[in-house]
Amino acid sequence: MIEKFNPPTVHDPAGYSHVTITSAGRLAHLAGQCPLNLDGKVVGEPGDFDAQTDQVIANCLAVLAAAGAGPSDVVRSIIYVVSPDSAVLAGVWQRLNASPLAPAFTTASTLLGVASLGYRGQLIEVDLTAALPG
Repeated sequence: MIEKFNPPTVHDPAGYSHVTITSAGRLAHLAGQCPLNLDGKVVGEPGDFDAQTDQVIANCLAVLAAAGAGPSDVVRSIIYVVSPDSAVLAGVWQRLNASPLAPAFTTASTLLGVASLGYRGQLIEVDLTAALPG
């Protein structure tokens, strides 16, 4: 069971929950998913946030499925975007929330603009924690 709520003592968030509580059970801590294809190459042309976001979504869905979970089982997400521009961050957030991965971002979620990520040309990474069903 996953309980999500927003205390009345803090601002009302846009789409995510301030607090996510899980019942005792197993958690899957998934490695940050990068915009890499099966060949280990960063996808898209330089600066292509959309292509990289789409690849990260596909990779997140794949690792969740491999763990026996789905987007609605995610209890915590951290999204890293290489940009100081709030419009770019908002665009990535909107693309994630328009995808099949969207339920993952209704729980405790953090969106960060960062200076760089691990792979040359990498613009986005998503780190997920999921409560395994059953």
